Amino acid sequence: MIASKPPAAGAGAEKARKMTFEKIDGLVAAVNTPMNADGSIRLALVEKQAGMLVRNGVVGAFVCGTAGESLSLTTQERMDLAERWVQAAGGKLKVIVHVGHDSIKDCTALAAHAQQIRAWGIGAMPPCFFRPAGADDLAAFCAEAAAAAPSLPFYYYHIPTMTGVNVSIVDFFRAASSRIANLAGVKFTYEDLMDFALAMEFDGGRYDMLFGRDELLICGLALGARGAIGSTFNYAAPLYLKLIAAFEAGDLTAARRLQRKSMHIIDCFRCKQPSPMPYNKAIMRLVGLDLGPVRPPLVNLTEGQFESFKAQLEAAGFHEFCCK
Repeated sequence: MIASKPPAAGAGAEKARKMTFEKIDGLVAAVNTPMNADGSIRLALVEKQAGMLVRNGVVGAFVCGTAGESLSLTTQERMDLAERWVQAAGGKLKVIVHVGHDSIKDCTALAAHAQQIRAWGIGAMPPCFFRPAGADDLAAFCAEAAAAAPSLPFYYYHIPTMTGVNVSIVDFFRAASSRIANLAGVKFTYEDLMDFALAMEFDGGRYDMLFGRDELLICGLALGARGAIGSTFNYAAPLYLKLIAAFEAGDLTAARRLQRKSMHIIDCFRCKQPSPMPYNKAIMRLVGLDLGPVRPPLVNLTEGQFESFKAQLEAAGFHEFCCK
């Protein structure tokens, strides 16, 4: 995975720039955290989640991110989930552990643990209460987090609609490229396609730009994206794989049709709650894998809401493309 050993502490930018990483080609599912009825985590379901992803052509799992309700979990719970995912993946999935936390101490503990359990990589969103003021502060935070797992590729998780941190990725790369030896790229979950495109070509296209807006994947592909991380890949990976195949074959009519199908599915639940997570877990229940409730302050669907949502998905043609 890593072409060279990380430089010693204090090594300069030139040595940091020599580290190269395998870029991700394909779909990485931002996985949900399975829970029991009482809200405790249910580790026994992780193997079933991993098996479904492998069967449906997904290449990786992004663990304890937004879809995994990470900031609603304890640090120990996040470590337990990460370890179980690495075990369940069995080398068939690239397991990227999200280690972002408002506390840098918990963040570095999570990162060090991810390296210890031999995760494929780590990612981190920025603190979202006391926020970094700009690119330099953001790079400094990420540098400390990444240094706790120096042998793993580090991905910055850019999701300003949730964190309130809207530093352009180009500015982040300028500030971070000489500070973070194991900086591999970005999980880009935002609509600023100009920033995405400029970041794609930064330093000769050095960094792995993983597109994170499922409903706009065709736009990412048009700008050169090869990898993507998204929550709807948990249950609709066949749709997106067909979309990618059509795009690569030059059949833009088919690719656009499939992207619109994705949009119709996502439109069934977007903006109906502060977070789509209750709906994502409801969909997993529909595809035969009940991952339980969400944690407060998120609110679970009532049975009436679930049945109404199910009907909307059926009208949108969801079952034509859902995972098995």
